[in-house]
Amino acid sequence: MKDARMEAASDFAQLQLRFVDQLQWRYELIRPLVLFEDRPATHRAEETHTHPDTVRKLRRRFQQQGMLGLVLDDVEVVPKEKTPRVSVAVVQEIARLKALYAGFHARELARIVFYTLGERIDHKTAQRLWQQSPVITQETLPLEDYHTPPDRSQARRQVIKLYAQGWEKISISRFLHVSRPTVDACIKRFETEHWAGLQEKSRAPKTPARKVWLPLMIDVYHLQKRHPDAGKFRIWSLLAHPEISVRTVARIMALNKQVYDDIPHVRKHGPKLPPQPHPYKACRPHQYWFIDGRKMDFALDGVKWWSLVILDGYSRTILAGAMAPAEATWATLLVLYTACLRYGAPETLISDSGGAFTSDAFEAACARLGIHHEPIVSTQGESYKNLMVTVDRRIAPPTAVPERGVIVSSHTAPQYPGACHAYLAGDSPRAPVFSHHGSVHGALANWCSAHLGDHH
Repeated sequence: MKDARMEAASDFAQLQLRFVDQLQWRYELIRPLVLFEDRPATHRAEETHTHPDTVRKLRRRFQQQGMLGLVLDDVEVVPKEKTPRVSVAVVQEIARLKALYAGFHARELARIVFYTLGERIDHKTAQRLWQQSPVITQETLPLEDYHTPPDRSQARRQVIKLYAQGWEKISISRFLHVSRPTVDACIKRFETEHWAGLQEKSRAPKTPARKVWLPLMIDVYHLQKRHPDAGKFRIWSLLAHPEISVRTVARIMALNKQVYDDIPHVRKHGPKLPPQPHPYKACRPHQYWFIDGRKMDFALDGVKWWSLVILDGYSRTILAGAMAPAEATWATLLVLYTACLRYGAPETLISDSGGAFTSDAFEAACARLGIHHEPIVSTQGESYKNLMVTVDRRIAPPTAVPERGVIVSSHTAPQYPGACHAYLAGDSPRAPVFSHHGSVHGALANWCSAHLGDHH
């Protein structure tokens, strides 16, 4: 043990020759005690020829403060200042912005610094620099109010410059004392037309020169009276004004029709009349019969057949019907004969002015049976008088339906073709009754188209 202490003392004496600082000597003095905790301080004091209290004190200070505990008492330890992460230019820019306007946001400040100086800083750093920056009062600001420059284009340039530097629109509006829509309009004009859009523009109306005046409208009016059937292209050619478009002439014609009442073929707008009852509204069964024919949509052996039907105006019941290759007098008389044989003769029979209904044979048959025949003229707008046409256009349902009959509606439409065919063939005494949900001739046509091979 004594030889080990002598060897340790010799090693420590050799190391002292290489020490250049008192801090190195102190660390080497306590190093074995720090690394090997089982060694007492008295043994190390004997090895280094040092007082044991000195060894204990240095070991205790090292355990508490680390290497700073080994520093000499007369040496002052000053912590090193942190190197600033932002440049002086950034700090000066933040101070300048704070002197200009106090309503900036942290992210807005970071964006302005990046756009003006090209240095990226975090918004938290910008907020910290803003709070640390002192308030500097400037006598004259480098930027003027929006309404101060006499030339409005210069004020718009200020808006664009601040927006290009990263200023928000609300900050520009508050700083230059201008409304937010004005700032948006300046930016939009610059994006559309660049610097030319910031120049002052005339506020005169931008509409083209008027080409339509009262003398031209009067000329068109006289042409409308002279040529009542002429359209806009004809009036435009007669007007002989190449600078006027056809669409303009059409608008003049429409306006003249609203102003002048003596232009032919102009509909007179009067008060709306109350709805009137049907001229042949039946009050009792078999008061009015209606007969009409329709050409089918299909052909049998290359010939499109006709459907002839007689309808009772009171119950709207199909009294009789037939299919013929043409709307001939014999087919009309056959249908009339079948209906009269089963129900008797009506008081009045209404039909159109077709040749089959106005023939001498048909008129003679009506006269012998005591039937008052009233043909209507469809070309003069009297089609509505024939209830067959009105029913075919799907009017209101009948007021009364006799007990006999099979009602045909949107729910029972598939029953209609078979019932109608059985009735026309004489196999069933029940006459089909038509309601407003279907078409008389259309239902019969659907059935016939499905049975083309039967030749019914």
